[in-house]
Amino acid sequence: MRQLWAPWRLEFIEGAQANPPGCIFCLFPAQEGEAPDRANLLLGRSRHSFAILNKFPYNNGHLMVVPRRHSADLAGLPPEEGDDLHRLLQLSVRLLGEAYRPEGYNVGMNLGRIAGAGIADHLHYHVVPRWNGDTNFMPVLAETKVMIEHLSSSYEKLRAAFDRALPGAAG
Repeated sequence: MRQLWAPWRLEFIEGAQANPPGCIFCLFPAQEGEAPDRANLLLGRSRHSFAILNKFPYNNGHLMVVPRRHSADLAGLPPEEGDDLHRLLQLSVRLLGEAYRPEGYNVGMNLGRIAGAGIADHLHYHVVPRWNGDTNFMPVLAETKVMIEHLSSSYEKLRAAFDRALPGAAG
């Protein structure tokens, strides 16, 4: 019998992960430095945005691209900040492509709690790499997603790519 290990999922399933007070999308990028970035899975920063791995990913490499401005209003984002957000989104897709060679992506936002936003007060894009056959019977029958790479390995791989692409902007 083979065993499936995905220990970080237990935090999500049991709800044991204590969320810090406030908005993590405001708190995490304010904590600059290698140790906080690693702990928070922060991959890279641009002038008005940042990229961060999803702590509870749907697939390996699942990241989010987030404006630094605390806002749920996509239409009200100033043009310079919206442009920066989309440039970082494009860069993130390119870097995921180089690192993981996915066959496709799901890219999108859930605007509002009713639309499925886990953090409804701070808009953010999800970027989920996809491969043919990456969905199987496990999520349906066992409510389990098979993750082939640990988050720390995903972080190392993608952080190095972001550091190369955004020199001086990550720290």
